[in-house]
Formats: sequence, C-alpha cells, structure tokens
Amino acid sequence: MKKEARNEVIFSREDLFKPGHMLCPGCGGGIIWRMITKVLGKSTIGVTSASCLGMPAIIYPAALVIPSLYVSFASASAAISGVSAALRTMEREGKLKEKINLFVLAGDGGTADIGFASLSAAAERNEDFIYFCLDNEAYMNTGIQRSSQTPVGTWTMSTPRGKGEAKKDMPLIMAAHKIPYVATASVSYPHDLVNKITKARDMGKGFKYIHVHLPCPTGWRFPENKTIEIGRLAVETGMWRLFEVENGTKTRLTFKPKPRRPVTDYLNLQGRFRLLKAHEIDSIQKDVDKQFHKFMS
Repeated sequence: MKKEARNEVIFSREDLFKPGHMLCPGCGGGIIWRMITKVLGKSTIGVTSASCLGMPAIIYPAALVIPSLYVSFASASAAISGVSAALRTMEREGKLKEKINLFVLAGDGGTADIGFASLSAAAERNEDFIYFCLDNEAYMNTGIQRSSQTPVGTWTMSTPRGKGEAKKDMPLIMAAHKIPYVATASVSYPHDLVNKITKARDMGKGFKYIHVHLPCPTGWRFPENKTIEIGRLAVETGMWRLFEVENGTKTRLTFKPKPRRPVTDYLNLQGRFRLLKAHEIDSIQKDVDKQFHKFMS
C-alpha cells in the first residue's frame, strides 16, 4: 500500500478538544475535531451547525475549549461571515493584534441540503474562513434519514428500499465557485487530512472548503471497531477519492490506490447496502471506474 505523504505541521501543544465527548462509540468525529483544533490552534473561533458532530461543543461540560457558536442547520456560513466581518472591523481600527482562524464544522445535511444557500453565498463572496463538511452520508442525528450525500442504493429510515438517486458531488460544486481551495479528505488518512488543513490555514485570505468522509457505525451498520478500516476501503476501492482543487481549475489526486480494489470489498461490510442486487453493484463499479479514470486523465 502506498504511504501517505507527511509534511512538517505546526501543532498546538495544548489539547483544544477534550476527551469525554458525547459522540457514539466508533465515531471518528472526535478524531477529526482534535486534528482541526490542533492545526488551527488556540487563536480560533468556530461555528457548528445542528448535527450530531456539533454536540461536543455545546453539551456541558463542553469538549471544545475555544470560542464557538452553535447555530441552526441553515445559518452556519452566515454566522461565521458575521464573525469575519467583525474581525475585519477590529483589524481596521487597530484592535486586533493577532491572526484569528475561523472555521465552520457541519454535517452533510447542513452543508449540501439545508445549509447550501448560505454556504454558496459565502463562497461567492470569498469569505475568509475554512468550511469543514463531515460527511457521514445521512441525517444521523435525527434518525438516519437520507440526505443528498447518501449514495445510490443505500438503506436509510426514509429509503427502506434503497435510495434511488446518486450522491450530489459537493466538492466539485464548491470548486465551481472558483474559491481558493477545495479538498476531500478521510478520517482514515490522517496525514493527508492534516496536510490539507495546514494548507488551508496558511494560504492567505479567502474561502476554503474541506469535505471529510466519515464512516458512521450506527447508520452504516458495521461494528464500531471497523471505522478506520471502512474509511480506508472507501479510498482503496475508489468509492471516495482524495484530491484537491486550487482556484477552481488545478485538480490533483493526493492518493492513488494501486491496484484499486473492487467496490464489493467496501459494500459487503456495511448493512446499509444489503439490499443491492448484483446488477446494481455492477453499475456502481462501472460508475466508480468512469469517475476515477476521469481524474487520472
């Protein structure tokens, strides 16, 4: 297996995301929270929208020890835009003596569905913050309902016979906004994720979007000790691609699985895909092959 590239990263020595959070057993969200705060450091303000992944920031005693706001599904990008505007005013008036990193952390529903209007508007204005979509591919916090990020054929409580529609391609939709930086990442590839957070932190002002694949044991129906394995299989089969796009044009794969494994290695370990028929799996394989070759060309 090809090893991940490891660059020198400046971390905060202090843990800004404490243990004892309320996330489910096996959830990789705590790992991602810790990576984000370690890289961005103490001079950081975050906004989380309604989601299971935002709960550690608000349930007392909070696991997150930096300033943060917890807002409705639709308003995370608008809220952080207001914080950014306030900091610009302070900077003009000479009241801001240090760089403050700003970020949003939201789930797939709060990003691609309910929160998309304010997200797209903030990207169009090129607001200065990093947006993290933690994508567990359904509305897990409210009972495992399908979102536009749920893959085709997936069982959820609202698609008991399997979802009929394909997953919305949010990273490429965000790249079409011509923002400075778009990247995909995975909890199972921590060095790739940390490198991308660092790059977004250090590349100057403007909107940066990082879409993180996050397997969910509860909603995906796999044992809670298999989270990292499932995430790696997503990448190794091509079901999830690790890439980055700069200024809407320059696209680069950051990990190339060689050889790529069949999608059945990924699908068969998850109960949410138990309804798939052989011809549907074959269709998924052909689509993955097509999309992967497009990136390789």
